[in-house]
Amino acid sequence: MLWRSVVGKLWLTILLLVSVVLTILMVMLLQFFERSHIQDAESQLTNQANLIATIMEEYADRQTALSTIGKIADSYHTKVLIIEENEEDWYSQNEVGLVNLPVSIYREDPVLSNVFEGESVVVSQGDFPFYVDGEEIHNEIMIVGVPLTVTDDHEGAVFLYQSLDVIAQTTDETKRIVYLSAAIAIVMTTVFAFFLSSRITAPLRKMRQVSFEVARGKFDTKVPILTNDEIGQLAIAFNRMGRELNRNLAALNQEKEQLSRILSSMADGVITLDRKGEVVVTNPPAERLMQAWFYEQGLNGEAAADLPKDIKKLFQQVVAIEKEQMTEIDLQGRSWAVLMTPLYDKSFVRGAVAVIRDVTEERRHDKLRKDFIANVSHELRTPISMLQGYSEAIIDDIAGSDEEKKELAQIIYDESLRMGRLVNELLDIARMEAGHIQLNREEVNVTDFSSRIMRKFQGLANEQQIRLEMDVKTDHDILWFDPDRIEQVLTNLIHNAIRHTGEDDRVKLVVTSLDEGIKVDVQDTGSGIPEEDLPYVFERFYKADKARTRGRSGTGLGLAIAKNIVEAHGGQISVHSKINEGTTFTFYLPHRNEETDEM
Repeated sequence: MLWRSVVGKLWLTILLLVSVVLTILMVMLLQFFERSHIQDAESQLTNQANLIATIMEEYADRQTALSTIGKIADSYHTKVLIIEENEEDWYSQNEVGLVNLPVSIYREDPVLSNVFEGESVVVSQGDFPFYVDGEEIHNEIMIVGVPLTVTDDHEGAVFLYQSLDVIAQTTDETKRIVYLSAAIAIVMTTVFAFFLSSRITAPLRKMRQVSFEVARGKFDTKVPILTNDEIGQLAIAFNRMGRELNRNLAALNQEKEQLSRILSSMADGVITLDRKGEVVVTNPPAERLMQAWFYEQGLNGEAAADLPKDIKKLFQQVVAIEKEQMTEIDLQGRSWAVLMTPLYDKSFVRGAVAVIRDVTEERRHDKLRKDFIANVSHELRTPISMLQGYSEAIIDDIAGSDEEKKELAQIIYDESLRMGRLVNELLDIARMEAGHIQLNREEVNVTDFSSRIMRKFQGLANEQQIRLEMDVKTDHDILWFDPDRIEQVLTNLIHNAIRHTGEDDRVKLVVTSLDEGIKVDVQDTGSGIPEEDLPYVFERFYKADKARTRGRSGTGLGLAIAKNIVEAHGGQISVHSKINEGTTFTFYLPHRNEETDEM
């Protein structure tokens, strides 16, 4: 609306101010003109009355004087009354719309009667009513009286009166002129005020439009500078503000983008919390933690806004004591270390930031290190004890005969070989897991290679009355791999199969050709592996034989070494087994390609 705009307010203010001033001026002018007209009428009537009195006093012939006075009254549209002692009262006979007032009014009126007492001039105006035939007659007139001295013995008075309608007509005409002038002044003021306010507010409206553009993000929009006054200075300041906002916003966006990239590229999770403990900012690692928490609690990650209870408790401690706190939580099989630090707004804690690190691998490595030490200690303790015991027996001459000494020496020799084999396997798997495995690939005839491996175990199988079979079904007789390493894998798998297979059972080697490479199966009909042990058979030192008896048990490193060798060739190894039905170890080797050649 117009009245709510600056233009309307400024225009209305100027208009009201001018209207008030013109009203006051008009009232004062009307009063002034009204008084002026009355004073002019009084002065004119007084002059005429004095003139008539002079004529009466100087003319010797009374009739001539009265005739002259009548003409004067006609010319000025006034009524004349002459009162003389010993003479009849005389009224002018001109037609001016005035009645002849009774002489008693002049003699009884407290003002007009003063003229008979010698006062030079008396003036009175108002309503002088009288009765004619019982009817009251009203007259709005102005009466001027002057004393009249015809002779020393004859005195009287001259009264001259005029209707106030003449003065009212003059006053009304003056009012019309004043009103017309005021109306013209108001109209001109309105136009001028509207024009002035429009010129003043036009830059403001432009600034308003530019402000909306700035609010929508268009900081390069500028206000045109048309004047050098305060509005021009305001436009300059506005444009400078826009430039500063654009620069500051660009800096903020750059910092925000930089912070976002830093948070996104961090390996550690970051969660920023406000004073109420609500999540403000997260990065992908932290979101993975939250998703794990939501999944564990059966919540919808998009709808849930709660924190894990351990993190919530840690946040309460940080806010309460205003110090850095740390905790560790386990979710979905992973371990997370949470370090939370308070965020300050000057001296007021406004929230906290939590840095979350996935320490699963560290904990796993710690466990593997502890297990490794325990397993190596366990594996070395038995042969070392036996070496120590049999050595003491030889030193103490417990073995009397040479056969007994030879038997003890043989045991010591076997145990030293066992220790050497354990140490070599430990060194091999350490190098493999460190990525330092060296493969000497060459073209190998698969059929001849498989036959040689089977002949190697034929004697051991015959001793334990186990059938050893081979089935080679391949379209590619030549394959590219490291024969020594693959022989190590097959030796381990076939030896394990023979050790866990009873008499009259079967161990079979099956080689099958595939489009991408070959598949090798080592099958046995032995005791099998418990289902709960299958996921762990390729871990170091893991044995399904929990008692770790020495008879048929190995070091527990063979399958871990086999897995690393197969994966170094770009292949995969797996196991399937059923209790008392047998076990099948399967590994896959791809054909020669650039990736396997580079390894």
